[in-house]
Amino acid sequence: MKSLTKYIIITFGLMVFTSGNAAAQIRVFAQVDSSNDIYVGENFAYHIIIDGENKPGQIDTTPLAKYNPRSAGNRDVSQTSISIINGKTTKKVIKRFVMSYLLTTDCPGRIQLPPVKVTLASRTYQTNPLEVNILKPSTTDQLSLEVKLSEQRCYIGQPVIMTVKFYRYADVRDFQFNIPALHSDTFGVEDLDDSSRRAKEYRVVHKGRDAIVLTFSKVLIPKYPGEIEIGASSVSADVAVGQTQSRDPFFDDFGFFGSRKTYKRFMVSSPPLKLTVLPLPEQGKPPSFYGLIGRFTISASATPTKVYMGDPITLTIKIGGSKFLKPVQWPALEQVPKLTANFKIPSQKSPPTTQDGFKVFTQTIRPTNDKVTEIPPIPLPFFDPDKGKFLVAKSNLIKLEVAPTKILTNAHLEGRDSEPANKEVEVIKKGLSANYENYDEVLCNMSFSPLSAVISPGYIVIWSLPLALLIISAFFKLFARTSPEKQATKRRRSASSRAIRQLKKVSSATQTHKHELLVSVMKQYIGERFDRVAGSLTADDCQEVIVTATQDIETADNYRDIIAECEAAHYTLGQPDINPTRIKKVKQLIHNIEKKKSKK
Repeated sequence: MKSLTKYIIITFGLMVFTSGNAAAQIRVFAQVDSSNDIYVGENFAYHIIIDGENKPGQIDTTPLAKYNPRSAGNRDVSQTSISIINGKTTKKVIKRFVMSYLLTTDCPGRIQLPPVKVTLASRTYQTNPLEVNILKPSTTDQLSLEVKLSEQRCYIGQPVIMTVKFYRYADVRDFQFNIPALHSDTFGVEDLDDSSRRAKEYRVVHKGRDAIVLTFSKVLIPKYPGEIEIGASSVSADVAVGQTQSRDPFFDDFGFFGSRKTYKRFMVSSPPLKLTVLPLPEQGKPPSFYGLIGRFTISASATPTKVYMGDPITLTIKIGGSKFLKPVQWPALEQVPKLTANFKIPSQKSPPTTQDGFKVFTQTIRPTNDKVTEIPPIPLPFFDPDKGKFLVAKSNLIKLEVAPTKILTNAHLEGRDSEPANKEVEVIKKGLSANYENYDEVLCNMSFSPLSAVISPGYIVIWSLPLALLIISAFFKLFARTSPEKQATKRRRSASSRAIRQLKKVSSATQTHKHELLVSVMKQYIGERFDRVAGSLTADDCQEVIVTATQDIETADNYRDIIAECEAAHYTLGQPDINPTRIKKVKQLIHNIEKKKSKK
């Protein structure tokens, strides 16, 4: 009994020791990307690094709340190395997982980022505190920013359009917006329509000066009532302030005679805004109200209007009156008594479309009786913020002419003259002899013979054509080398040369499309070279494929980072330039991949 107790104690001690060592192998710490200066109002990267594990943890970002943390994605950056010494193979695996966030602050100077708790496998870790130096850019009259709201007073759930206009009077690059309203929990943020997802840029005359304006709009939907203060929006950018001379003729930013523009970081802000948000009244709310707030109109049309009972009628409903039509839902046709009583309404509904400022709904209905004389008005309940009360707009009444369906009998189908004929058929006893004296002139031997089919000119055309096609296809299949395997091999071999040719086209594209073209070329190369679907590849997927194929982690990371930066430019308005140096770097990365791949 004592030996058993001793064994249990020893075993328990070993388990505690082993678990302690396993826990000690995992280390969690925080880092800030300080490779570039961090300015007031700009996003900067905050990384939580988990050493010893390649899975994400649960992070409590509450201590970072005042810096507005937003997830910037996670990455598994684990590494595997294999070494062979004296015939003995050793495999070493380094597990590491990075969880990234974007932080923003409006306070210049040195700030302290507090520790953050990370829960991993039922165990809680704490990161290290960090000190970050936040710089305040200078101001300049070469930049101007305007932020306006379509409403100063609204109701909960009412769409408010925020319009941002950024004016540039000088050469500007690498600009970055900080708009607090877009990251606030106070608002829901939507795009005005599909065309507003990207900013528009054009030349204007602003305050008597030639400028380039970049403008975009977002829809803010307030979630809570009260006086809402929207903090000042800002833009920081590198503005050209002069030129320097250099003897380096290969520098990408240099122009004629070795001159190079010099840039300095500046910031421009707009005044803070206030928005008064009122609660919706409960009095007079229609039972069918589903939260539509604004100013709306509804109209309807039908075709055809002269039909038989049961014939299909195409009912078209248009709803407009507001710039933001995304909340508009399908009209509740089933809740209109006169419509359901006299028409058959299918349960299937086609998706609506947006045309000329209207949301268009199309439905097929069928009259169920010939007493129907009209399509009743379709109601649209909404809350009018101008009048401060609920209203129900109705579409126009549509007149119909419905005729009873004609019942068809066998007599209608056979015709009126289809009476039975009771006449006796007269038989010509002489048969053909009544018209011909010599039967040989009429009768012909129609028996079939295979030999006659082979030598007959008509049959030769019929059987020789398919035979010729068969022979041609066999030769083409034999000599054309069109097997899927050969095509895939050819595609892999020509992937790099095709990518290099396409990169030359990126240089001549407009700046707004260079990022998309460069990402497309880089993903297409990985897809063709390694038999992947290019459209489904992410930046991390490309990095993983390159590491697996070449074991070149540096090249894989650089390849991934370029794709990630270009894709991020789609969501941020400060887009890094796609210059010849960057394109040359992509070419070099492709060359490195081909070189490492050919050695394996």
